[in-house]
Amino acid sequence: MDIQDFFNSSKDYKLFFADLQIHSKYARATSKDISIENLEKYARIKGLDLLGVGDFQHPLWRKEINEKLKEDNKGILRTKTGFQFLWQTEVSLMFSQGGKRRAIHLLIFAPNTNIADKITQYLGSKGRLDYDGRPIFGITCRDLVRELKVIDDKIEIIPAHAFTPWFGLYGSGSGFNSLKECFLDQSDKIYAIESGMSADPEMIWKLNEDINIVSFSDAHSFWPHRLGREATIFEIGELSYDNIIKAIRTGEGLKATIETPPEYGKYHYDGHRKCDFSCSPDETKKLQGICPKCGEKLILGVDYRIEELKKEKETPIEKRKPFFKLLPLHEVISLAIGTSVNSKSTWKIYNELIENFDYEFNILLKINKSRLFSVIKNELLIELIMRNREGKINIKPGYDGTYGIPLIEIQEQQKKLF
Repeated sequence: MDIQDFFNSSKDYKLFFADLQIHSKYARATSKDISIENLEKYARIKGLDLLGVGDFQHPLWRKEINEKLKEDNKGILRTKTGFQFLWQTEVSLMFSQGGKRRAIHLLIFAPNTNIADKITQYLGSKGRLDYDGRPIFGITCRDLVRELKVIDDKIEIIPAHAFTPWFGLYGSGSGFNSLKECFLDQSDKIYAIESGMSADPEMIWKLNEDINIVSFSDAHSFWPHRLGREATIFEIGELSYDNIIKAIRTGEGLKATIETPPEYGKYHYDGHRKCDFSCSPDETKKLQGICPKCGEKLILGVDYRIEELKKEKETPIEKRKPFFKLLPLHEVISLAIGTSVNSKSTWKIYNELIENFDYEFNILLKINKSRLFSVIKNELLIELIMRNREGKINIKPGYDGTYGIPLIEIQEQQKKLF
């Protein structure tokens, strides 16, 4: 669906842009400056309406949640200035099943404080909660779902970054071949999967699993090139936990997703980071899965895994939701002017655009060329924003934990205006 047509068709209810996979500063490899205040500040700059609180079972982060957020009777937590959060955490399960070591990350959502407390108590009975914001437990996915549903059926469990080699439901390294194989008799209680950065819905439709698709950032910091880089757009009327979960479970009100181009993700192609080698699935097959530099097995990426699992029949068209492939605005600016994402030059242009057009999604999705050019006199940058909107920026695919690299032709670099 064309972006303009999408927004023109969404007039009945307000659209809610949600990023419901967030981590706190107490999770491994996250920014130590993550706070409720910073999450709110940059979520507003991004154009997000709703965030997950992240890591609610961690005692120190929970203290900050309790001090700075107030819950309404609809299961929504708010700051003093009104920004909205949902009870959310992520756990890592490591276990053996089917004669193989498994490692799966699952998102967990709670309808209110009382149930969040009960989930925390349950998780605490399985292991320590204070050493990492994303704790590790040696229980199966099936058992976790069954035992959480005993607490409350409103608890929602969603497999996170479902296709990454490590910790993804379908991952080539430690995952399964299907929802049923993973969750067994509890698979009917899984209503959605999170696409992850290295896959998009068009790829996932090849599996023809009867499942809805959501997309979230898995942000380890609050910066706008991380927060909301993937998001889900809901059209649900009143914002409430029940309405969000109903949309996730039924697809009604699950309007669209924002995805980074899958090539941008860290695990799209196959390869070896230590060997500085990557290749397409076709090339991997020619190499029989062996790295030509070191002779070890290649880490198989999401593109390969999708081809391995695809069915003869794809997901029916009527069940497919629109999605938009977008690089974060910082990436587009840095590509246009040839500086790093965090450079002063990139931030200067970014802040100028935000000051004039309110928030990032507005710039990425809505503002036309002439209005953009009235603020930023850089023809190449404006062209790249338009091309990004159409999913037409070339990217060298990421692999084995390395982000993809947006590319630009030399002759276009020579046309840059500053």
